Parts: sequence; structure tokens; C-alpha cells
Amino acid sequence: MTFDKNSGLVKVWVSLVMTGTYSLDQVPALYNLKTVVAEVVNGTAV
Repeated sequence: MTFDKNSGLVKVWVSLVMTGTYSLDQVPALYNLKTVVAEVVNGTAV
């Protein structure tokens, strides 16, 4: 299973990180979730 920037779980975690509820370090290492969330938050997602 892999996530992309349009995945529901990615969108939830991006919003949680952007609002300051969680930090990037707190995103679970579930498949490529942490990587995709970091790319979206940092603006490097394709």
C-alpha cells in the first residue's frame, strides 16, 4: 500500500500538522505516509 497527496489519510495528517496539533515527527511511519505528508507540508509534493 502506498499513499499519495490525494489520499484521505494524508490530507488528515497534513491538516493536523499545519494547525500545530501534531509535528512531522509524530506522523506514524506507516508505509510512505510520513514521507508524503512531509512533502505536502514542505510544498515539494508533485
